[in-house]
Amino acid sequence: MNTATRSHIDPLPVRLVRQGVALCQRLPYSLVAFVARFSIAAVFWKSGQTKVEGLAIDLVEGTFQLGVPQLSASAIPLFAEEYRLPLLSPALAAHLAAFAEHLFPLLILLGLATRFSALALLGMTLVIQLLVYPGAYPTHGVWAACLLLLIAQGPGRLSLDHLIARRYG
Repeated sequence: MNTATRSHIDPLPVRLVRQGVALCQRLPYSLVAFVARFSIAAVFWKSGQTKVEGLAIDLVEGTFQLGVPQLSASAIPLFAEEYRLPLLSPALAAHLAAFAEHLFPLLILLGLATRFSALALLGMTLVIQLLVYPGAYPTHGVWAACLLLLIAQGPGRLSLDHLIARRYG
């Protein structure tokens, strides 16, 4: 029995579900990937912005203060008192986090070295989940889902990675 014949036999709710699924399948992956890239980049970028002074960029709020970024006065105490990461001094951890939370989101937003950058942020997410805020698994699970999507499927067509792959194979 072919699909045309079957659609006349199927009850209306089944046909509506099939049509809904078919409509969802038309959603371009590049749009899904771009939303995932923008969203996860914003999470880490905004976190990084709390650790620096002299550079403030928020595309959504329209904040632009260009300058030489330096670690904020509150960053090292934050790592010493609240985060308390093992094996790293608070000063080193604060500098590394501030750098990573600016570099990797920027790369992800541009779609450049996306899988590598997503993997780095997934590592940060795991550290935060396991060592800093173990009760925040619902939030970190959403972050991990976005990052795993980008690692597994890539950044989509709206990315520098896609342009480079088309050019160099």
